[in-house]
Amino acid sequence: MSNRLKVTPNDLNAFWMPFTANRQFKQAPRMLAAAKDMHYTATDGRKILDGTAGLWCVNAGHCRPKITEAIQHQAAELDYAPAFQMGHPIVFELSNRLIDIAPEGMEHVFYTNSGSESVDTALKMAIAYHRARGDGSRTRLIGRERGYHGVNFGGISVGGIVNNRKMFGTLLTGVDHLPHTHLPAKNAFTRGVPEHGAELADELERIVALHDASTIAAVIVEPVAGSTGVLIPPKGYLQRLREICTKHGILLIFDEVITGFGRLGTPFAADYFGVKPDIITTAKGVSNGVIPMGAVFVTKQIHDAFMTGPEHLIEFFHGYTYSGNPIACAAALGTLDTYKEEGLLTRGAELAPHFEEALHSLKGEPHVIDIRNIGMVGAIELEPIAGSPSKRAFQAFVKAFEKGALIRTTGDIIALSPPLIITKGQIDELIDHVREVLRAVD
Repeated sequence: MSNRLKVTPNDLNAFWMPFTANRQFKQAPRMLAAAKDMHYTATDGRKILDGTAGLWCVNAGHCRPKITEAIQHQAAELDYAPAFQMGHPIVFELSNRLIDIAPEGMEHVFYTNSGSESVDTALKMAIAYHRARGDGSRTRLIGRERGYHGVNFGGISVGGIVNNRKMFGTLLTGVDHLPHTHLPAKNAFTRGVPEHGAELADELERIVALHDASTIAAVIVEPVAGSTGVLIPPKGYLQRLREICTKHGILLIFDEVITGFGRLGTPFAADYFGVKPDIITTAKGVSNGVIPMGAVFVTKQIHDAFMTGPEHLIEFFHGYTYSGNPIACAAALGTLDTYKEEGLLTRGAELAPHFEEALHSLKGEPHVIDIRNIGMVGAIELEPIAGSPSKRAFQAFVKAFEKGALIRTTGDIIALSPPLIITKGQIDELIDHVREVLRAVD
């Protein structure tokens, strides 16, 4: 770690930090200066156990050799290549590698730079697909309450997190929302997939009846809703959504920005639940979070609907300057190599039982009103402080950092999603940190 990175800048004012309590942070900064495998190093030299894979993204752990070397080599060989009407070999190699591990039926990849961009791309694809097939009245989009689909206008329109929406006007028109699946009265302290709530998927039939299927392009859901606090779909829920979408000719989009690349112990959540969507959005784990990148997977049916008309014309008027950036592609290939060599796309299935036991050992600790888990993602829901929602969880976040662990909080929920290289001993250490914090907060 260089001496330059050990020193906190003497003026923090210029950087307007995202999704951050800026004033609180700048009074007592939490600065990370280096990282390796399962740990960050703070600017004061302390090791911080990463309980969140950075921000749900560093699935292979930090500063892994194959990823670092791939980036270094690519930066020296081909730094940038335009993606419009031009190509470079590495983006085609990556596409083939991704399709090899993607759920059955996914045959094409479109590149973005983030989960937010992947979502907006998928929504545009869905609407344009129907139009390409002569079904241009299908423009309506269905999201879900408490859903998180990034922060672009399309994503917050189909998303259902109030604070992400309320300041930004009317958003996209022609959007409706399914109810969320959080049923604490029936499913509190469930281990794994909850029993109750599959009938909530039938609300889609009500929405179809209200608007008519001929106006609806797509339904988008997270298989496991992550950023809202780890809401796990009830048994049969996703299967029922698939059935209703198929019945009415509606595309089903899975937002797998968090659940993709091994988080549930399978390559994708579609594999875990045995449900085939029409489009999958990804980001985060595709490049281990090292370089911004996203990828949208689509079926042959969707892709081929656009491949009509004169061959010299652009089929889909959409894309980004950095779609399939060479260095991002190199990072992704290094990531896939690491996943493959270390079995990380399925390692979560081996760790999940131990993670579940450790997580649920927190039942009965102060303020804990629910615990949820699936694969290598878990949540501890805390009773809010009266009149101060989210304050208790934020206190826990700050205290955890002080004690040497990075956790994630959303509202009054602590979310855990450690890198998939974590050991059982490190799982125990992480949960012990949380236990200590729970006993220390007000």
